[in-house]
Amino acid sequence: MSAGQIAALIAAGAFVLLVVLMAIPLIKLGRTLDEATIAIRKTHESSAPLLQHADRTITHVNTQLQRVDGITTNARSVTGNVSALTSLFTATMGGPLVKTAAFSYGVSKAIKARRASKDGATRSRRRRGSK
Repeated sequence: MSAGQIAALIAAGAFVLLVVLMAIPLIKLGRTLDEATIAIRKTHESSAPLLQHADRTITHVNTQLQRVDGITTNARSVTGNVSALTSLFTATMGGPLVKTAAFSYGVSKAIKARRASKDGATRSRRRRGSK
């Protein structure tokens, strides 16, 4: 065997070693891709029921929101009716009630003033008589 043939055999052996060393990561990469494919398939299979439950939940929430909207509309109507009733009561009874309150306040002040003047006159008579 000549030196050239030995060099060719060494080069061929190195090339085989290089191919074997490169095959190991490629095999591991293939396994990783298989596992990723399985994980994606499982995720896809489990996401369908999850999305169905989410759809049911959203439908239920929309139903409840429609009910709340009806309640809000009724509350707005009641508020308007109470406001109108308050305005009506103020217009019809407010004036006479204010006048009655003012009259009773005036009568109360007049009675207090009269009592004060009687008490003052009685005290001044007592003082004059005792001196």
